[in-house]
Amino acid sequence: MTIQRTNVRFPSNGMALAGHVYLPENASGGRLPAIVVGHPTTGVKEQTSAIYAARLAEAGFLALTFDAAYQGDSEGLPRGLENPVQRADDFRNAVTYLSTRADVDSERIGVMGVCGSGAYAPYAAQTDHRIKAVAGVSGTDATCFFRDGNPEAWRAQVAASGAARTEEAQGRPVRMVPVLPESVDESTPAAVAEFFDYYRTPRAQHPNSVGAYALRSADLLDQFDAFADVAKIAPRPLLMIAGTEAVTRGFSEKAIADIGESGELALIEGATHVDLYDRDPYVAQAVEKLTAFFTAHLRG
Repeated sequence: MTIQRTNVRFPSNGMALAGHVYLPENASGGRLPAIVVGHPTTGVKEQTSAIYAARLAEAGFLALTFDAAYQGDSEGLPRGLENPVQRADDFRNAVTYLSTRADVDSERIGVMGVCGSGAYAPYAAQTDHRIKAVAGVSGTDATCFFRDGNPEAWRAQVAASGAARTEEAQGRPVRMVPVLPESVDESTPAAVAEFFDYYRTPRAQHPNSVGAYALRSADLLDQFDAFADVAKIAPRPLLMIAGTEAVTRGFSEKAIADIGESGELALIEGATHVDLYDRDPYVAQAVEKLTAFFTAHLRG
């Protein structure tokens, strides 16, 4: 099925967010079920979230992707700030935007995210009951991922965050923290190498995806726990999709264990974390699960 993609902008706490709306070509003018699709940490809307949005539109949903505040084509200073509370509010404000559209059924709105957004979307849904169904693909709590990956370096970033704020106030350049090395070789850990292959090669590189975050993001992230209150989503449904070979699989498993009966864990055999960004047959299997899930839970 051919789909239509249009550029949109909507407000999020005083900042204009840049988004794309994907529509089935044969949309009849009625009110459609809609899904907000969020991008990974340091990613942008033109990458994996575009793939999922397009395929969900082919399945008959209106799908909205957007660049998080401070990132991509969206507004916000300093550039590259990873503010977890704002990231969650971006989802809530995306739902508000969809609720005002004449072609959306405001009682049939779901959210999903990939990687970091696979944690921010459930966090937003914990208290926003307009969201009727929630899903994460390779869902990852960014704080835990960075902190557990290198605890000493993370503590240093948190300690330096205050000084970074002062520097910005003095008009000095924003200090950025790269999340990927400049190159990889045989000694590079497999998890790092697969992120590099996605973000730093023609496979998916994009000029707006800078592969770094503002240093002072650390003191915001350090107090954030995306899944601590995941049970608040219940009895609304939560679907977490993860690859059996993903280093982040544990986030999905714990979220579903904590939410109980309204949760569903779908494991994609053989897939790594980044395989679920863009590689078939893994993405096709994930989309099949998402389509069934949202069809079941966003009924009229």
